[in-house]
Amino acid sequence: MTTFIGIPRRTPTHDIMLLHTLLLQNVHSLSNQETTCLFRNLERTMSLIEGGANPLGQQKGGGNMPSNEECGIRDVWNHNLEEEFRTIRQIVQQYQYIAMDTEFPGVVARPIGEFRTSADYQYQLLRCNVDLLRIIQLGLTFLDESGNTPAGYTTWQFNFKFNLAEDMYAQDSIDMLQNSGIQFKKHEEEGIDPLDFAELLMTSGIVLVDDIKWLSFHSGYDFGYLLKLLTDQNLPQEESEFFELLRIYFPTIYDVKYLMKSCKNLKGGLQEVAEQLELQRVGPQHQAGSDSLLTGMVFFKMREMFFEDNIDDAKYCGHLYGLGTSFVVNGSGGYLDSNGDNSSSS
Repeated sequence: MTTFIGIPRRTPTHDIMLLHTLLLQNVHSLSNQETTCLFRNLERTMSLIEGGANPLGQQKGGGNMPSNEECGIRDVWNHNLEEEFRTIRQIVQQYQYIAMDTEFPGVVARPIGEFRTSADYQYQLLRCNVDLLRIIQLGLTFLDESGNTPAGYTTWQFNFKFNLAEDMYAQDSIDMLQNSGIQFKKHEEEGIDPLDFAELLMTSGIVLVDDIKWLSFHSGYDFGYLLKLLTDQNLPQEESEFFELLRIYFPTIYDVKYLMKSCKNLKGGLQEVAEQLELQRVGPQHQAGSDSLLTGMVFFKMREMFFEDNIDDAKYCGHLYGLGTSFVVNGSGGYLDSNGDNSSSS
């Protein structure tokens, strides 16, 4: 088993060396969008160093940052929703691994009362916030059995209707999303209606299908928002009912954070894990498209390094990290349940 040592503090020179190495090692396998994105990141880092700026800091206004389109991330708004779902219905016939991430407006409420266990509290915390709040973004990245992405666009980033003057949110979460480049005025004016999205998702061929494998990272809230979209209802009162619904709509789920329990020395949030695995992010952090793409990259790298390209479904499939009870199908078609952890990541 591979052992990772601590990652030293990153420097501008380290960033340039890493980007240059990635280009040299992968120039023949990268898509045009991925190559362009890496070159633009390299150019931006070098120009910032020459100007005395910090290339690792937040750069408002974008500068030379590559656009989502250049990185193979397709932004979806209300006006192109149906067109992009037509493309997805074709893509999913060959690319049946879907890495998923959402952006949502934080945590604004805490459940009150008595709870049977700490695990029960964690689910009730999730439930009350998902019921109160609206999803902001959903990122879906499509990959095949070997981790390859489609030519052209690899990722679809769905931008939902959200109004800062009317909808509830946690201010720190909104500040973070604005710093990452999310345009809330555009979400208000051009965002996707959740009911329109749910109708198209139901007929897309990516839900209610056993062969579709969903990849995620610490994804209780992510799947909570997806179930709320699909059912147009509040989440179930009981966690067991939540997992029953989850198994119907998303029969095969691998939560990368849960897989990390069996990966020695891998720890932290998605970005930290990617750095430990020496993977380079494509697109802006804290946007759902880029985060979903990085989640897919991390999954396949972990599968290769720690699981010999074969993940035991009986042990890992269907578990969501951070929730107390996960339901997985056993050999007789019934359910197995096990206790999970109650910690957070980001």
